[in-house]
Amino acid sequence: MHDTQARLLTLARQNKNLGKQSLRQIAKFIDAEGKPQVVKYHLRKLEESGLIQMNLARGVIKPVKKGVADKVKNLFYSLPIVGSANCGPATVFADERIEGYLKVSTKLLPKRKDGLYVLIADGPSMNRAVIHDGETIEDGDFVVIDSAYQTPKNKDIVVAVIDGMATIKRYREDKKNNRIALEAESTENYLPIFLHENDDFSVSGKVIGVIKK
Repeated sequence: MHDTQARLLTLARQNKNLGKQSLRQIAKFIDAEGKPQVVKYHLRKLEESGLIQMNLARGVIKPVKKGVADKVKNLFYSLPIVGSANCGPATVFADERIEGYLKVSTKLLPKRKDGLYVLIADGPSMNRAVIHDGETIEDGDFVVIDSAYQTPKNKDIVVAVIDGMATIKRYREDKKNNRIALEAESTENYLPIFLHENDDFSVSGKVIGVIKK
């Protein structure tokens, strides 16, 4: 368990009125002052694990009794939404950038869920790229990313960060010309982005799924 989650769980067991506190106040309790979104993220993780019950709108944060957790965990998983592709920050996967959560059935996700996050597709640049079971990436769709995957293989669809901007593209190696091409797959005409293999860019994960808007 993450150290922050352990602190929050202990706090929830000791403080029956924890849900009445603001996220900023809870952050102070665990020495994370000024990081309310970090608190929210780790509270969600505890909820997903079936260790707490939480309803922030109603002021409820309380530990789950042993035995009850087994009935509710593993049914759904909350994925953090961290922005939109093509207009996101360089720190694409960071707690302080989380804009919300998308609750998804665990049946739609891989067994290993740590490091998964969601970007919202911005524009039609990948609307011909088939991801899974014929699904393509349309404007406004939720795109599921595996952030643990940062060493791309040829033809993977990845999230690349260039000059502080996130973009979803097909990764292609052009070894003959000593370069990398990031290609759109669209009904519209988009030119590829060409990069030298030593250019300053990063891969923030691989696209593993699409949830239609």
